[in-house]
Amino acid sequence: METETKTADVQRGKPTYQITRFILFRLLGLVYAVAFLVAAQQLIPLIGAHGLLPVGLFLNRVHDALGSDWAGFWRLPSIFWLNHSDTALLVVSWTGFALACIVVAGFGNSIIFAVLWVLYLSINHVGQDWYGYGWESQLCETGFLAIFLAPFFDLRPFPKSPAPVPVIWLFRWLLFRLLVGAALIKLRGDPCWRDLTALYYYFETQPCANPFSRWFHFLPRPILQAGVIFNFLAELIAPWFIFWPRLARHTAGVVIALFFGALIISGNLSFLDYLSLVAVVACFDDSFWRRFMPRRWRERLEPAPARLGLPQLMIVWAIVCVVAFLSIRPVLNLIGNHQIMNTSFDPFELVNTYGAFGSIGRELYVVVFEGTDEEFPYRDSDWKEYPYRGVPVDLKKMPPIIAPYQLHFDWQMWFAAMASPDEYPWTIHLVWKLLHNDPLALRLFAGNPFPDHPPRFVRATSYKYRFAPPGKPEGRVWEREKIGDWFPVVSLHDHQLSDWMELEGWLPAEQNGH
Repeated sequence: METETKTADVQRGKPTYQITRFILFRLLGLVYAVAFLVAAQQLIPLIGAHGLLPVGLFLNRVHDALGSDWAGFWRLPSIFWLNHSDTALLVVSWTGFALACIVVAGFGNSIIFAVLWVLYLSINHVGQDWYGYGWESQLCETGFLAIFLAPFFDLRPFPKSPAPVPVIWLFRWLLFRLLVGAALIKLRGDPCWRDLTALYYYFETQPCANPFSRWFHFLPRPILQAGVIFNFLAELIAPWFIFWPRLARHTAGVVIALFFGALIISGNLSFLDYLSLVAVVACFDDSFWRRFMPRRWRERLEPAPARLGLPQLMIVWAIVCVVAFLSIRPVLNLIGNHQIMNTSFDPFELVNTYGAFGSIGRELYVVVFEGTDEEFPYRDSDWKEYPYRGVPVDLKKMPPIIAPYQLHFDWQMWFAAMASPDEYPWTIHLVWKLLHNDPLALRLFAGNPFPDHPPRFVRATSYKYRFAPPGKPEGRVWEREKIGDWFPVVSLHDHQLSDWMELEGWLPAEQNGH
């Protein structure tokens, strides 16, 4: 009876956030675990010593541009300025993964979250093209706030110290900027958002569709238009209510959570939507979560003390002041006429500006790499295709469920398909590696059509893909139309390929590696 009385008092009085903090940390730990697992499995072929964009070459160029490693560090803070070997990349990645698993298991404090933040910030700042997405800086900002939501030493799942309410408000501020920024970039950008036709194209043309994307794509047009309206309800209207009293805040949180849930079901947007749900959790106080908990659990959760200690209180309000100051430029960007999205305004990525899908492609372009071992590379030769892990190639293969895992290479090839090799010069390096049957590069694909020997020639062809209507007797998921050559036919004896490699600085490393 005494415990039930305390619970009732908590529900009637000021909101508490012990359960909220527990759920928020577990979800953030899961996102961190996935992000570090991705790094552990992909950093070596992407930015390792023999990767497509070697980190050592990148850091040397930053050093030359800024004059010293120290200047480079303050521009791009990263522990890889000390050591950027392949071993260092793996140690950082697996250490982060292990610490994230500890958080998922229910244990976490400020020290663990600070280490996680430093490690991921370090990866993000040397990831180059592969880490140029908004959710990478969003994870850095979210992870930074978690340091101050957690107790300094206490590792228990439900520590006795209360969750600092000002930090909870900072999570809501992050969510507000994320959603409103995305809504405004849509309204200011592609007219298909304003005429409610964006979802006619989105599900088919997104970077990595999943098995449900095709079903969403062929929904009746009125339902797809209603989906755009719901998008603006969640991104433009609901965020204003996350700062209101309990009922309005909880209602807004449910609407936003449903929105991100729909995005998770309908596509493979990496860990973006899972990470965004971390901030959504901060919309709910303990009174919301207690409704879904068994009675015996509620009886064990006694309310924490209502006050923070003076040192922690001073630190929390100092962070609030720092975030408020650093929010000036993101807010000006938000309300300005020339809004940019997914940009950091400070080197530690503490307060950023966000946005997504300001423009929607009407058609899906895919670049397919092909090889042949015939002596003369005619167009009717036996060209074999290199299959991606997420981007479609095989017309009969259903797109896989990948998220929250991130296929960095596939995402960049989605962007490259809308441009040219000159704008994505690392594709030249990739072709060189395919001509050598390089095992690191081949790890980025779903298979190798030349398991026994390298191809004599490699090329890349551009196709336009679209979903095949349901019920096709051939069992095809996709249909495609050839656009033309994207990368010319080349061999190892092509001097232009060697010249490209030497110009970019990749040739010495490749000669040492082979």
